[in-house]
Amino acid sequence: MVLELLDGLLTGLIYILAAFALFYAGKWVHDFIHTEFSLPEELFVKDNPAMALSVVGYYAGLTLAIGGALTGPSRGLWRDLLDILLFGGLGVVLLNISWYVCDLFILRGFRASVEILRDRNQGAGAVAGASMVASGFILFGSLQGDGGVFSAIIFWGLGQALLVLASWVYEWITPYSVRQEMEKDNVAVGVAAAGALVGMGMVVGLAAEGDFVSWGVSLPHYLAYAIIGLAMLPAVRWLTDKVLVPGHCLSHELTGQETPNMGAAYTEAFAYIAAAAFISWCV
Repeated sequence: MVLELLDGLLTGLIYILAAFALFYAGKWVHDFIHTEFSLPEELFVKDNPAMALSVVGYYAGLTLAIGGALTGPSRGLWRDLLDILLFGGLGVVLLNISWYVCDLFILRGFRASVEILRDRNQGAGAVAGASMVASGFILFGSLQGDGGVFSAIIFWGLGQALLVLASWVYEWITPYSVRQEMEKDNVAVGVAAAGALVGMGMVVGLAAEGDFVSWGVSLPHYLAYAIIGLAMLPAVRWLTDKVLVPGHCLSHELTGQETPNMGAAYTEAFAYIAAAAFISWCV
């Protein structure tokens, strides 16, 4: 019994060290790609809160991506380590590509790096960080199971397309322009939109959990969850207005006041994440 316990602890320690090694590799790749800024300078010299939101979101997404590589039945220590390094490394690469998807399509109309570095725009930082968290959930689901590298890349790509679509749907259901409000440094609007992205990422990412069966079985299941996630956005916004903040209008609280209501933004963001959790647990 004692030997089994020690063996389990030693094996767990090896997995933890592999996870930390992947996390460090993910940090190195992020720093290598983003040569336009020095992260220690932005965080600890310039005290840039927008950069903190963006980078912490990346680290959270990186943790989820590595978690996807770690999760699943064991096949023996050495086979597990090979799978962790293979799928964890793939997760690091795909997560960093996800940043450019966010920059080009979700934060379309202005450059995220400019808004975050020059303008210290916390709304843009929140959306950028949330897109990384959402992508982390997508990778958490995509990297599990027995589908292999090809299916993981396909499900990640579909997830990215769905995140972009969710950002467009969110823009459509709000009576204001999310992009224009963020350009005005409206942090509340950015926080609310960030919650919608994380919620969508949770629904779509967790739909990809489990073993890959076949494209005919797994893909329709995945797309069904995507439809539920997209339908969730207007439904949750309406319910938040009627149930969580009765007698008040979210849009007015976020954009119709001299000082946008951050409490309303946190409430709306929480509502999307809570709804996504319930959907993932119940459907």
